[in-house]
Amino acid sequence: MIEQNLSIADKLAERLVNRRQSGLLRQLRTADHLTDFCSNDYLGFARSAALKARIQEAERLNTGTQNGATGSRLLAGQTALADHVEQELAQFYQTESSLIFNSGYDANLGLLACLPQAGDTLITDELIHASMIDGARLSYAHRLRFRHNDLYDLQSKLQQATGDGQSGQVFVAVESVYSMDGDQAPLAELVDLCERYGAALLVDEAHATGVYGPNGEGLVAALGLTNQVLARVHTFGKALGVHGAVVVGPAVLLDYLINFARPFIYTTALPPHSLLAIQCAHQHLSISGEDRQQLHNRISYFRQQAASILPETNWTASQSPIQCLIVPGNEQARQVAEEAQRADFDVRAILSPTVPSGQERLRICIHLFNSFDEIDRLIAVLQTALTHTVRL
Repeated sequence: MIEQNLSIADKLAERLVNRRQSGLLRQLRTADHLTDFCSNDYLGFARSAALKARIQEAERLNTGTQNGATGSRLLAGQTALADHVEQELAQFYQTESSLIFNSGYDANLGLLACLPQAGDTLITDELIHASMIDGARLSYAHRLRFRHNDLYDLQSKLQQATGDGQSGQVFVAVESVYSMDGDQAPLAELVDLCERYGAALLVDEAHATGVYGPNGEGLVAALGLTNQVLARVHTFGKALGVHGAVVVGPAVLLDYLINFARPFIYTTALPPHSLLAIQCAHQHLSISGEDRQQLHNRISYFRQQAASILPETNWTASQSPIQCLIVPGNEQARQVAEEAQRADFDVRAILSPTVPSGQERLRICIHLFNSFDEIDRLIAVLQTALTHTVRL
């Protein structure tokens, strides 16, 4: 119990002590010396010398005079460069229009907060990202959740939202590749259900961008569903190795966001350097088809080797770079991760309440730059660590 006569600093310190004692204290730390099986840099763009050189050349050729954005896009921050990059992104993502946000968090927050209105219904998969959850909380729409990737449960929620006396618009929000499980949404079936019930589908493509599609346009494009999804969010801080995000969709949607999405309206725009980096990363992505195939080869190899340690039931059903080993219990999951780190592998534990109790895990990310030998050695370390710390 926090005493009433404590200072605000003492109260904050006590809350941190409680978090530390529960084993849930978050801290910032570097891991530059460890072999990366943790980051979202799936294609290695964040460490690419070729991409860095491309960005530096673009900056050299840029005729603009400003280094900073100087204001929001609706004030001093709008530039011809921003317009040009958005036109290129719309073409790349096979859509009518695009609008750049400062981050994927901002994009999801703005989209879900302003699009569904009072009287509307927003139906979300129970495992959507925190940014989508926070956007949904800010919306005045009625909110329903459906069990993860459960089409029957979604259909029942759609029937509830469109039944007698219901006149508002219905929105369904999902991720194409889920950040904590690495599994894919059944997008084709979701599109069919949404069309049947007149619902608009919103898809966060954060972990699919760069990894799926003919040129890395994401899973929606890979499945040929671009015209059946109202809005897609593509982020650039993962496989593209830079920063920022974009919402793509019909022009009327983007005009709407310019007028009603508060994280866009009231945020200083990205500077020219960031816009050029986004442009260069997409140019680099367009010539990386063989790299994407090599990445998927490494994912398949990891899954084959991992099956030799534990049955598939101990791994999430993922064909993506995100591979998750379920190690129930916060302390057990933490111990396995720490043993991997002592062996020079950057592997992190994901603990409850970030994931449900009993679903604690090691979230292992496979990258293009991870060698097959590194994968073999990580598998061996995990096998030893599991023997030492848990009984599954």
